[in-house]
Amino acid sequence: MKPSKLIATLFLLLVTTYCFATTFSDTTIIKSHLTAITKTGKFRTYKNIDQLNKTADYIKTVFSQYSDSIFVQEYSVDGQVYKNVICSFGTENKKRIIVGAHYDVCGNQEGADDNASGVVGLLELSRLLKGQKLNQRVDLVAYSLEEPPYFRTEYMGSYIHAKSLADNKTEVYGMISLEMIGYFKDEKESQSYPIDLLSLFKGNKGNYITLVKKFGAGQFTRKFCRKYKATKAIRTKKFTGTPASGIDLSDHLNYWKFGFSALMLTDTSFLRNKNYHKPTDAMETLDIKRMAKVIDGLFSTLTSL
Repeated sequence: MKPSKLIATLFLLLVTTYCFATTFSDTTIIKSHLTAITKTGKFRTYKNIDQLNKTADYIKTVFSQYSDSIFVQEYSVDGQVYKNVICSFGTENKKRIIVGAHYDVCGNQEGADDNASGVVGLLELSRLLKGQKLNQRVDLVAYSLEEPPYFRTEYMGSYIHAKSLADNKTEVYGMISLEMIGYFKDEKESQSYPIDLLSLFKGNKGNYITLVKKFGAGQFTRKFCRKYKATKAIRTKKFTGTPASGIDLSDHLNYWKFGFSALMLTDTSFLRNKNYHKPTDAMETLDIKRMAKVIDGLFSTLTSL
């Protein structure tokens, strides 16, 4: 074989091997899911139970394309039935990892970043996880009722789910809360912090994703953070604090209550995205390409744990 032909053959083999060995999030699919969840006739508030149910049905339908293990956890609040939608992979494993995101919104708004972005992260993860060999069971959980007036109450979907795990003595390795993962800015002063001094160490550009954990968070959280950063899928920073510093403002707080190791993956919410809890939190404000990279990092980490 001529050297030029040999080089061409080796190059083709390398490209083919890389394509089959590497799995990427699909921005077209992500955009389609975001559209289906946010561009609806009504908003996904606790008052619009019909719209919440339609969203839950959509999540279930997508999950069902990629897994045979789907469960809808129903619970009642003030005479209404709300739903957590659960999709599982690697069910042959006893120990499990929970990846959760809430699908309800606060008031009359699309809630694109808060938190359609997190839910779409679950949907895209379900596609990526299909057929993967996993060392732990992975449960993807879409929650209802994270937002006010039910935040920090026992009616949160994540509280219902976390309690069920504790009551059944389920072996949980750890939990990741996807809370707003789609908003990024490269401009200076686009990132703020609870303490202004932190900008000297963390930077003032909102161009990264954050791993948020508490002190003494446990083995899973430490290992997850290390492996996620090692994927280099996207610029990543870590923040460790106490619940008093505001690091518990999402569904992971309920897993902490039951003693599980948990963390939050976030674009830092209102510290960056000024559309937070406003009608301007629309799909058009999201950076879908970087959101896809967040999901890629999560997929790579889950499959390597």
